[in-house]
Amino acid sequence: MRIVFFFIVFLFVSSRPFLMVAEDEKSSTVLPPGSTEKTTVHIVYVNRPEGEEPESFHIRTLASVLGSEEAAREALIYHYKHAMSGFSAKLTSGQVAALSKKPEVLEVVASRTFELHSSNSATFHSMGLA
Repeated sequence: MRIVFFFIVFLFVSSRPFLMVAEDEKSSTVLPPGSTEKTTVHIVYVNRPEGEEPESFHIRTLASVLGSEEAAREALIYHYKHAMSGFSAKLTSGQVAALSKKPEVLEVVASRTFELHSSNSATFHSMGLA
């Protein structure tokens, strides 16, 4: 029963990818011309594109908010295309708001970093499974 519980918890936690980024990489001093707002890493979940490569769809979606494909390529960090469709990018709060309004965007969430406290949870919790 405990194994089933931990498997369900694992599936829930692993269903949301979290980009592991060092603290100093989370913020960027590269700002769009005329902007004074800092960027932070966000994960953007989108509907899976049909008939288009995920990477080009992600760039096109992001470029519609940033103004150019070049700016989109600079802001992009990673493409998610297997278990889910989406990308991570460095965005300002205004860009997050604009992306959130797009019909192809399901959700925009701030990336968070988690630190492991044990490399063997079963032993750590005295479950005797390891």
